[in-house]
Amino acid sequence: MTKLNLQSTEYLYTYTHALEESSLCALEQRALFGEESDNLIKSTINIEPSRSPFIKGKLSILFSGKSVQSIAEKVNQIELSDQTFKVLFIKINDLSSEQKIEFAEQRNIESELGWKVIGEAQMKKPDILFGIVPFKGRWYFGRYQESEPVWLHHVKKPQEYSTAISTRLARAIVNIAVPDPSGLRVIDPCCGIGTVLVEALSMGIQIVGSDRNPIVVKGARENITYFNYDGIVEVKDIADEEDHYDVAIIDMPYNLYTQVTPEEQSAIIKHAKRIADRVVILTIENLDEMILMVGFTIVDRCVANKGKKGLFSRQVIVCE
Repeated sequence: MTKLNLQSTEYLYTYTHALEESSLCALEQRALFGEESDNLIKSTINIEPSRSPFIKGKLSILFSGKSVQSIAEKVNQIELSDQTFKVLFIKINDLSSEQKIEFAEQRNIESELGWKVIGEAQMKKPDILFGIVPFKGRWYFGRYQESEPVWLHHVKKPQEYSTAISTRLARAIVNIAVPDPSGLRVIDPCCGIGTVLVEALSMGIQIVGSDRNPIVVKGARENITYFNYDGIVEVKDIADEEDHYDVAIIDMPYNLYTQVTPEEQSAIIKHAKRIADRVVILTIENLDEMILMVGFTIVDRCVANKGKKGLFSRQVIVCE
């Protein structure tokens, strides 16, 4: 008998993203898993799927085999006492035309495996959702956890700011900056109305925020409280920050609506280098020369496009 509370050691993450998000999604994947893929990533790294705006779900692998039949022979080890279940064929888009599995065959596979499980099947709101998926010539079966779009709940805030990044982008940026939050201290020293802070706090990341503008700090505090998170936001210029952090996240779209000189931009980057070991910078301009001059190494980067035509783009630059 297979006990379902046994810890899986391998996981399959299913992905989906818009075409204009390809670069951002790939950078987040590299940060979280050290590799990138269009639709599926197999890893020993265990993360909550709702952390990412691009992950559809996570399959905690129980069995694998060369065919559905070999999986079926193992599935009959599962015996459920008082829990209902459902078997779901996980749809992916990276199969070639000759490998495509039609809808009717998908249902047959679900049925074949479902009959092998000792327990009560329930199509709507089962206690346990099992998944089956082909990947690189093998089949994988396990418990499937669908992702919840947490960031969508944060879209409508009491306080808005015209230049604030989207909650979806903010969530990806937090994952890029802090792939493993264990024991890390994080700061957003130019936090604005707190879009990054809200996403990080919703993931349980230890982050503080600050901004030299008291009006936006008040808005950030209100937004954090509105979503029932507990976070510290201070009125402070980055130049006055004295503490040291493992990671800093800095959004620098300043000269869209505010006149900021290159000297002021350079100063922000210098202070970021002073207060944090790792910094993720968002910018609409090419700041590579400034970043390198203060002693940073650019370890990875991407372009985050807004809209299908990419009419507005930000660079996301990972510095150490």
